[in-house]
Amino acid sequence: MSFLGRGSAPSAGGINQERVDMATQELDMITDIFNRLVSSCHAKCISPRYAEGDLNKGESVCIDRCVAKFFEVNKKVGEKMQAVGAAAGGQPGSFSGAL
Repeated sequence: MSFLGRGSAPSAGGINQERVDMATQELDMITDIFNRLVSSCHAKCISPRYAEGDLNKGESVCIDRCVAKFFEVNKKVGEKMQAVGAAAGGQPGSFSGAL
């Protein structure tokens, strides 16, 4: 069965709207994370004065480290949020999920 609900047993409407909405929400979250990553690492690693068309070695190393740290922190925050959600037992008003 496909992600959008088109599989062996299609519904009367064809596409499962709930799954489309979930996919759209996930795409929005990933786009937001990417935009925050680019903004943060660009501000930290790249000089506002562009001297040449390509990144120099220092900028490349900085970008690599920045991206690695960004995703490591993102992973740790997601794990912490899941642990808090599990400890709350999924009660209404509890915070569960990941970045």
